[in-house]
Amino acid sequence: MHEMSLAEGVIQLVEDTAKRENAQRVKLVVLEIGKLSSVEPEALRFCFDVVTKGGIADGARLEIVDVPGSGWCMQCAATVSVGELYGACPTCGSYQVQPTGGTEMRVKEIEIE
Repeated sequence: MHEMSLAEGVIQLVEDTAKRENAQRVKLVVLEIGKLSSVEPEALRFCFDVVTKGGIADGARLEIVDVPGSGWCMQCAATVSVGELYGACPTCGSYQVQPTGGTEMRVKEIEIE
């Protein structure tokens, strides 16, 4: 389950930021997760709860914002919405679609006290 290592990376970034800002605790973490990122949001929520226990972010709420997938079709040169990696272009049916969005995962916001 790679979500555990992702959660550990997120919490490290959050704790470093909280320490730099002299925060007493972290109340909220907002993540953007792309539909094409191969990250399972519910597994990440579980792992986030585990890695925050006993730290400055213990009890922090995790909010996940879904980022839709998009790609550029090399066959018809269209920018299209895609729901899965290596899927067909919804315009022409070609499988030569290069992902251009929805593969990312980033910390968008941290609320601290």
